[in-house]
Amino acid sequence: MKIVFYGANAETFRPGVEAALGADHQILQVSDAVATAEELDALTTADVVIGVHYRAGAPALTCKMFLLPSAGYDAVNMDALPEGCLVANCFGHENAIAEYVMCALLMRHVPLAEADSQLRQGDWTYWAGKPTGLRTELGAQSIGIIGHGHIGKAVAARALAFGMSVHVANRSPLGGTEYAGTYGLDDLPAMLAQVDIVINTLPLAPETEGMIGADAFAAMQPHAIIMNVGRGAVIDEEAMYTALREGRIGGAVIDTWYVYPSADAPNPHPSKFPFHELENVVITPHMSGWTHGTIARRCATLVDNIRRYVDGQPLVNRLR
Repeated sequence: MKIVFYGANAETFRPGVEAALGADHQILQVSDAVATAEELDALTTADVVIGVHYRAGAPALTCKMFLLPSAGYDAVNMDALPEGCLVANCFGHENAIAEYVMCALLMRHVPLAEADSQLRQGDWTYWAGKPTGLRTELGAQSIGIIGHGHIGKAVAARALAFGMSVHVANRSPLGGTEYAGTYGLDDLPAMLAQVDIVINTLPLAPETEGMIGADAFAAMQPHAIIMNVGRGAVIDEEAMYTALREGRIGGAVIDTWYVYPSADAPNPHPSKFPFHELENVVITPHMSGWTHGTIARRCATLVDNIRRYVDGQPLVNRLR
């Protein structure tokens, strides 16, 4: 088959997939812009397209399968794909994201960088036995996880290992768990009112866009922090900025955003609001899931699905 990696993101996965498949298939690379006639021909005649976007106005495809090396698929116009084209995506980022979450939370309780900097100057502020060195413990905190998919489950497992009180809000009911509380998404304010930390892990869909809005922030405790490792637009942009600027909640850790780099603006601020000016916010550039382990796991899933298609077997993580 002719397999085409479409775009810069997809290109990251080409070496691993190509090494695993060997010479059994023709493997090509096409830029996001589809800048040449050769690229256009490769993309429009591919049997398999691997990419994270396919928007209105893109060249018409004839592929039999569209594989996403990502969990999110909101940038793919499913209706524009060829009739009968199979679509599947990859996860494999949940361990990386869960580690990011725990790192960000631990930083609020274990001031390693500050203690290191002080001791280099002969300052023993954090010396055990001195009242100035007392700090808080992550295990004493309660955490509310919105969504119980791959990411939510991985975060919950690590939070439980730290002894945290874990609450989960999910679309479908959860039973027989170790969690302190479980809620439906329509009962989200009840969970938010009880926890110290709120983490969004939900993907973006019509029913989740803006779901965490002004009412949700009003329900949160004044000291609570919110983290977003799902999709940016699940949390209402203005409502979160206002709650943080006015000090209605304790803070935020934000990894997924509303504005991303483009050809016209390669280094933009990540929101139309100046989150970067707030002192109660930690901001990172959508990095939580980007590890060597994530790449390896996604390559394995891509290869598995290509082989499954060749062998007439059902795809893993099939979307349609």
